[in-house]
Amino acid sequence: MATNVTGVRDDYVATDTALTARFARVSWGAIFAGVVIAIAVQVVLGILGTGIGLSMVDPTEGTTPGAAGFGIGAGIYWLITTVIALGAGGYTAARVSGVTDRFDALVHGMVVWGVTLILTIYLLTSAVGGIIGGAFRTVGSVAGAAGSTVGAAARVAPQAASVAGIDQNDVRQEASDYLSDAPNDPAQMTPEQAQKEVAKELPALARGGADGQRAENRIVDIVAAQRKISRPEAQAQVTQAKQRFVQTKNEAIQTAKKAADAAAGAASKTSFILVLALLVGAGAAAFGATTATRRRLR
Repeated sequence: MATNVTGVRDDYVATDTALTARFARVSWGAIFAGVVIAIAVQVVLGILGTGIGLSMVDPTEGTTPGAAGFGIGAGIYWLITTVIALGAGGYTAARVSGVTDRFDALVHGMVVWGVTLILTIYLLTSAVGGIIGGAFRTVGSVAGAAGSTVGAAARVAPQAASVAGIDQNDVRQEASDYLSDAPNDPAQMTPEQAQKEVAKELPALARGGADGQRAENRIVDIVAAQRKISRPEAQAQVTQAKQRFVQTKNEAIQTAKKAADAAAGAASKTSFILVLALLVGAGAAAFGATTATRRRLR
């Protein structure tokens, strides 16, 4: 009696193994179904999270959470929704595929995770690329329209001047007067010309060297002539202004360095958190798939 039962069990196991070997161990149809379920669940939960977040904004009462609180809450919610979505996707793939081996189920869950990740990255990069491309196309259209407008204005200007009875030579002379350099003698400059001349010398002053010394002497002469003070007094004022400029530039450089360091640190932390979230998602997909297999075995 015991021998017959053992023989039946052996035949059952052998038959089950033979039937399993006839089929492919990876069912892409089941994987596709799992990916669809994972993305659908992620989208639904994402929309729900957006609604919850917007419901917390109340500018009239002043109870709106800060940016840091929003960021932490959104990160935690995104992690939870990822676990739920990939767990559901892995469970669906393993359940639909009909596998009875845990390793096969685990493979289905991990493939669902990988395909979902690749598809999500593709969709994000495609959306960003479309936005950037649209922005560049818009800028190009505006630049083209501006060029056409300038060209049309250049063609119409001589005709308008002729109708108004203005000689084109007079217009050119007036334009050359506007574009002419300031007098070489600082005492003969108007305040506007002096400001333009100082502004023109500032780049050379910032570079330093021989050009910087020449630019500084030119600025000192202009300051002395415009303010009607002695050259030593003007030199002292220019030196003070130069020191303030250098101090401001150094502070700006230090601020930029601190901002770059902070951005690099934030990017590093974000990368580690993202990797952790991806690993958690992979674990969720694998857990869902193996759970489906255990239920089938029972």
